[in-house]
Amino acid sequence: MAEQSQGARALFFDESLVEEVAAVNGFAVESVEPLCEIDGDAIVMRHGKSGARLLFLHNADENKAFSISFKTPPVDDTGVFHILEHSVLCGSDKFPVKEPFVNLLKTSMQTFLNALTFPDKTMYPVASTNDQDLENLTDVYMDAVLHPAIYRKRAVFEQEGWHYELDDANSEAGTPERLRYNGVVFNEMKGALSDPESVLYRGMNTELFPGTCYAFESGGHPRAIPQLTYEGYLDTHARHYRLDNSYIVLYGDIDAERMLRFLDRRYLSAADCAPRTPAEPNPMGECKPNVSLDAVVPMATAPENACVGLGYAIGDARDFERVLAADVLMDALMGGNESPIKRAVLDAGIGGDATAFLMDSQAMPVALFELKGAKPDAKQRFMEIVEGEAARLVADGIPRDLLEASLAQLSFELRERDRGMADGVVLAMNALSGWLYDDALATTYLRYEDALAHMREGLDGRYFEDVLESLIVKSNHKALLEVKPVEAEDDSEEERELAEKLAGLDEVAKQAIRDDVAELRAMQEAPDAPEALATLPRLSTSDIGAAKPDPAAVLDAACPLPCLRHELPSRHINYLYLYFDANNVSFDDVPYVTLLCMLLNKLDTAKRTAAELDVFMRQHLGSMRFFPDTYVSASDPDKVSLRVTLSASALAEEAAQLSAIPREVWETTKFDAKQKILDVLVQRRIGMEQTFANEGHTSATNRLSASYFRAGVLRQKLAGVDFYLFLKDLIDNYDERFDALAAKLEEVRATVFGGPALASFTGSAEECDAFWAAAGDMGLVRDERAATGEVFGGDCGCELAIPEPAPRNEAFIVPCDVSYSAKGAPTLDVVEHSGLWSVIANALSFDYLWNEVRVKGGAYGVGFRRGEEGFARFYSYRDPGVDGTLARFDAAADWLAAFEPDEAEMEGYIVATVAAHDAPAKPRAIARREDGAFLCGRAADWREKLRDEKLAATPAAIRACAPVLRKVADRGNVCVFGNEDIIRAAKQPLEVSKLF
Repeated sequence: MAEQSQGARALFFDESLVEEVAAVNGFAVESVEPLCEIDGDAIVMRHGKSGARLLFLHNADENKAFSISFKTPPVDDTGVFHILEHSVLCGSDKFPVKEPFVNLLKTSMQTFLNALTFPDKTMYPVASTNDQDLENLTDVYMDAVLHPAIYRKRAVFEQEGWHYELDDANSEAGTPERLRYNGVVFNEMKGALSDPESVLYRGMNTELFPGTCYAFESGGHPRAIPQLTYEGYLDTHARHYRLDNSYIVLYGDIDAERMLRFLDRRYLSAADCAPRTPAEPNPMGECKPNVSLDAVVPMATAPENACVGLGYAIGDARDFERVLAADVLMDALMGGNESPIKRAVLDAGIGGDATAFLMDSQAMPVALFELKGAKPDAKQRFMEIVEGEAARLVADGIPRDLLEASLAQLSFELRERDRGMADGVVLAMNALSGWLYDDALATTYLRYEDALAHMREGLDGRYFEDVLESLIVKSNHKALLEVKPVEAEDDSEEERELAEKLAGLDEVAKQAIRDDVAELRAMQEAPDAPEALATLPRLSTSDIGAAKPDPAAVLDAACPLPCLRHELPSRHINYLYLYFDANNVSFDDVPYVTLLCMLLNKLDTAKRTAAELDVFMRQHLGSMRFFPDTYVSASDPDKVSLRVTLSASALAEEAAQLSAIPREVWETTKFDAKQKILDVLVQRRIGMEQTFANEGHTSATNRLSASYFRAGVLRQKLAGVDFYLFLKDLIDNYDERFDALAAKLEEVRATVFGGPALASFTGSAEECDAFWAAAGDMGLVRDERAATGEVFGGDCGCELAIPEPAPRNEAFIVPCDVSYSAKGAPTLDVVEHSGLWSVIANALSFDYLWNEVRVKGGAYGVGFRRGEEGFARFYSYRDPGVDGTLARFDAAADWLAAFEPDEAEMEGYIVATVAAHDAPAKPRAIARREDGAFLCGRAADWREKLRDEKLAATPAAIRACAPVLRKVADRGNVCVFGNEDIIRAAKQPLEVSKLF
């Protein structure tokens, strides 16, 4: 493999050969350049006939990627480009099935498959480790964007965008006749714009860039989405989804000749390219300097959600180095609680938290400062503090250690390349940050080494002071905006609009709505024709290839602490995990374990102030954090272990600091800074409230787990609703409880860090030896039980006495316009856990549930999972209702009992499930996976067995699992997070609580 990759890489240094390959396939090469940042080369091309642009990022990465993007600047708030993003993936000329996107999720070897709407572009990226699979994915996506079924299927627009639904009056239930909107994007954006931060970002662009595409909500505003007509939607697609308006990116170890030939023959030269109309001079609109300091956006939400935004236009996106410099400044001045501007804001007591980040991926990026949990009349004071501190730093000079630390962090992150998704997808996004606005900038946002070097040189002068001065102190392009919570009206504007519409309908018009919905339902429920399904490309299990087991961790008891050694290629970055046994903490004190982890590295130590520590950490470490972890025995779900985990990373040359800094923190942190501790507590409270409102499906399933499992009870005490209520009470009574809090933190610290510890190290053998030579035993007690491979000792498996679970049906009201529902039950006694359940989850989530809950019900997301503890659960995401969704969950057992896929469909389920199992993972993720297996007592070959079970799945074995779903339907409990009206209207017997 290495020889092939090097050979391919050498090929691209021969520019004449590149040009020959491109020319044969209709492309002209515009540039060829080595790109050290990706360990490869960048080739920019243009297709002669179609005008399509293409950027090939060639390197040895086996996780290959393709994307096609279009410039799509909105001209209103109807969200037409967002609706199109969904719609084009609902069938095409070559693939005339209802949901080719979902079919690919079910049957391909994809490592990334999605579509994304940005403020001025729409992107369709895919990734796979298999060459044929990548070509298949590319084929489906290209046909989808160029030849979608939307022109002959109006129902796609109604399903993904919006349509009317008429609920008849029900005298028994006492409900009147009701007209309502439904549609996937409509409901998605109701959820998205229930988030005050999303409202803030939208308002900020509106104030900064009036008269441009950025003044509009590209995702669509629920009040404007119903204004979009089918005809306008089709016209928008025809004008923007053109090859001369497209940007194609290829990435990885791709056979260039094969892929270029495929694109040219199948799509680019075959396309009926209409005569090109002259391009608009500036389709985004002109981003002129503008100052707006009085904007207030009223929002029906909880008072805790008040927030203020202060935004500064950075300048033209073409100036990449300035954008990068602004990023460094945001981190240096606002990145931590002790950063100078953030500390000044926190000390002023005008809000609960303050953050800063870039709003990029647009023609004029913005540096946004945000005040969360803003107090009344905080807006003006917030701006005075930010601008006053910026002026002081410009005059006095920004401390060089702050800037050096932020530059070091940025360099580390770029070197690590751990982006959370396929590298080729992220790099395509990065490329478009410049390329979309200027054809000469295809690789500008990928080449960062020169910019970093120039900024380091600037540390000797006033480089950063000059950037800060022009960015903030002398800005002539800024906006100050407040999102102000108001009481919700009894009847919303939407409800009044629908009531007026209903009042004006006669019976003929009402029947027309019913007929339209019936026609839509018929389309949604009709199975795809066999001949249509046959058009989809499919892989067989023979395409999967042999298993690639993770390099086995070695338990080395000879190290100063027992150590799981992971020899993985990590680009000379070392990852350290320390697992501290915390089972001697009493259950009542469990919330203090979380508090302890939250506070470590945010307070003074015996050696350094919190500000000095923050800078020192960022200079020498890539990351460092403490967090509580729970581990459940692989053989007995009643055996639960609580550990506190240190996670730290650093370049290999920083081995000494990788041990010294964490030790300084856990041994000598002082818990006497009353106000700084309160700052951290309030920030966590705000973060949890945002999670409840925006990721309620996760909160609901975690809460539901506490109805059945000790581990679930423990996790609620550590990080769930129980911890949130504890945290709120602590904040409300902070003054009288502070002394006891400080004492309890000292006590829990002594218990946790005085107990046994197990280590995990990722890096080369030489780097591991060097680390231990520098670290010694770090003053810790060896976990001798773990050194022998025994992680659960004693008859009960743990010292921590966790209460018995108590089943409950609950609902938690949070400020949002949608709901998140979960239903589940323990099922380990019905069918034991195996890889078979991963195949079932794939089939349920992307077939039955997708069609029933998302397509018909209008929820944005839905899924099913069953884990090792035997916890089977359904969940929905950004859902307009509760009862209908739960009824569909309950009917899943009947669907599974009748599961009869043909051979090709069944093989597709297996291929997709095994491909997800085999997907490439970064070194840190592999290490954590192996550490978790060890700490749960799994067999060394557990992943191989799981994979074999997935490969062995059969329809009969899947049908045999239907009783599990019947148990969930008959005896499962329910948990819902969401909108009060939706929850109160549900017929489920729920214990309802208001969290905020």
